[in-house]
Amino acid sequence: MFKLVKSTPQFSLQTKVLLTFLALLLFVLGCFIVYVNVVVVTPLRQKTEQDLLIAATKVREQVDLYVEQQNQMSQRILSNKDIFTAMNKSSLAPNNYERLKQIRILKDIMFQAIGPSMNIKDMSIYDKQGVLLTSYLGISNPAALLRDMLDKSRAGRAWQEQGFVLVRQSNHISFVRTINDQNGKVYGYLSIQMDQAYIQNLTGGITAGDVYILNEHGEQMTGSQAGSGRLQERMNPSTSEGLNVNRFDQYITHAMSPQTGWITYMITPKASVLGPIRSVQTMSILLITGLMLFSFVYIFVSTRNLLLPIRKLRSQIWRMNYSNLHLKMEKTPKNNDLLLLNEAFQDLLHRLQRSIEREKQALHEEVKARNSALQAQIAPHFIHNVLYLISIAAQEGRNRAVSDMCKHLSESLRYIVSSPYAHVTLDEELEHTRHYLSLVQQKYEEDLEWEIVADEMGSEVKLPRLVIQPFVENCVEHAFTRTAPPWRIRITVKQYNGLWALEITDNGDGFQADKIKEIMDRLQTADDESQMVLSQQPALGNMGIINSVNRLKLMYRNRLFVNIFNHSSDKEQGATVQIIGSLTKDFY
Repeated sequence: MFKLVKSTPQFSLQTKVLLTFLALLLFVLGCFIVYVNVVVVTPLRQKTEQDLLIAATKVREQVDLYVEQQNQMSQRILSNKDIFTAMNKSSLAPNNYERLKQIRILKDIMFQAIGPSMNIKDMSIYDKQGVLLTSYLGISNPAALLRDMLDKSRAGRAWQEQGFVLVRQSNHISFVRTINDQNGKVYGYLSIQMDQAYIQNLTGGITAGDVYILNEHGEQMTGSQAGSGRLQERMNPSTSEGLNVNRFDQYITHAMSPQTGWITYMITPKASVLGPIRSVQTMSILLITGLMLFSFVYIFVSTRNLLLPIRKLRSQIWRMNYSNLHLKMEKTPKNNDLLLLNEAFQDLLHRLQRSIEREKQALHEEVKARNSALQAQIAPHFIHNVLYLISIAAQEGRNRAVSDMCKHLSESLRYIVSSPYAHVTLDEELEHTRHYLSLVQQKYEEDLEWEIVADEMGSEVKLPRLVIQPFVENCVEHAFTRTAPPWRIRITVKQYNGLWALEITDNGDGFQADKIKEIMDRLQTADDESQMVLSQQPALGNMGIINSVNRLKLMYRNRLFVNIFNHSSDKEQGATVQIIGSLTKDFY
């Protein structure tokens, strides 16, 4: 492994800088390409495709307008009531003269309907049997029988003589409808031969590709015959408007007319549509590539000039030894900012280290002072209470009890006065609690029952002195005021998963709900260390609890959890104080 690490190639600082900037430039190139595609190319492509849809819709609207013009022309013919009389008389004419007279009337009606502008090829009228009566110009060679013309188109064969029908002939499209009055009586048929060249002009110049119009039966109405085969795969589209790409890599845009049922198709090569977009992509890549090459050359020259003084300094350091410590650099570098920066940084580290040491010492002394001040609040109460108990036992003449109490008091005092800010083990704290409870039991005798259950690992847990006694003293003084004996106090210590847990349980009256909230609020407020000492006054009860918790917080900080709750069971009343801390040794 050592040989493998030793053989790993070591790059120079200049190489590392170049590789770093190269990676950065490649990243910028990638981001720029993504930006161009997301912000420029994609919206441009969507705009182009949207323009294709708009163009197809415009073509469809132009053709619909042209068909609507023919429909309006037919309506003007039907609005002339003379046409019904002329049609009826022509079918009942006794001779050719009378028939020609009625045909002349029909032509006058057609002339009035067409007006001065004419964008159709011809107009023809057929009788009720579908036989040609007359043609306005007669240059389009209209079919002699209407049925012959209709049978050539599937649209014509499906016509139910309602509304109008559009059928394709060789070089024009015919607009066919019935000539009927308001009562629906049919007198004949009107056929308007629309100009195919005019329709072709409507579809020309819209796009770089081809435009085709098919009816609802798939018959091509206009456009090149070569394109009809490409449209077979796009027959019966599911939407009225849409855009797809076929297997020839072409855009096929369609727009369906709700009036005629015709479908306008625009076939546009994808290359012609996306050509400008691809040009933008190519120019963007070339621009960023040129910028990257220029930046790479500039970085190479800049890093070389920047690192040259460092290389010279390194060479001088290698040449120096004990015999030539007076050796100076042959040539002072022009750019000595790195040397000045290093000197300033070393001086900063030195001053910062001294400041940290002073701050640590001050914090340590502050913690010891706070701990001593808080602990001093406990000792007077404890000694006062014990001396009071000894005096009572002496007055009653219980010499054995006085001897035992003095022994327990001697051990307790030795424990209290030794190193007040030094930490003790949990076993030592529990032993002191045993002495205290033994002293208290001399007063209450069989009315008080206590038990301490602890794991063998209690010597590993560190605590401030006299943190358990205030909780026990609080139970003795306040918990059993309204509870009949025997009074029980149980202290349990457990360790698990790197934590230690201390529980002090009694069967007394329990805390009032507002009192628990008051204690927890004070503990929360006491998290501000500046208030830990000043806000606590020597007292028993709640203040003893807050005092002990504050001293534990000075030691454990945020690695301590405290909980106070009453028992909810109907079989047993009382309260429990629960303290959970971490076994971490780094107390400060």
